[in-house]
Amino acid sequence: MPVVKMEGIGETTCPEGKRLVLAIEDSGVDILHRCGGNARCTTCRVEVVGGDAGPMTEPEQTRLARLQDWPEDLRLSCQIQVRDDLTVRVLRRLRDNPDMSDSGPRPIDWPADHPLPPE
Repeated sequence: MPVVKMEGIGETTCPEGKRLVLAIEDSGVDILHRCGGNARCTTCRVEVVGGDAGPMTEPEQTRLARLQDWPEDLRLSCQIQVRDDLTVRVLRRLRDNPDMSDSGPRPIDWPADHPLPPE
């Protein structure tokens, strides 16, 4: 099982192919995902500090292209299927956004042996 290390938070393991946003949330971290894992917002963004997060999905590339000067290591955790050990920095959490009542609708689990589609 791949290990996901979250800088300053801790680490967890998850089945290979699980969406990173779900691995983070299921470990008890209140990561935001306001669009429900559909690559329509950037609230689930993470910085990939170490490891291979795999290629970007087309919806992820399209959404991140709207940002100005986004760093190369910025990714949408809803669009990453964990295949290898990763170290990430979670950038947006519910605890830091008291005006929000929840993290957002839970992204769906997607079969590990299929690439993520736009939902």
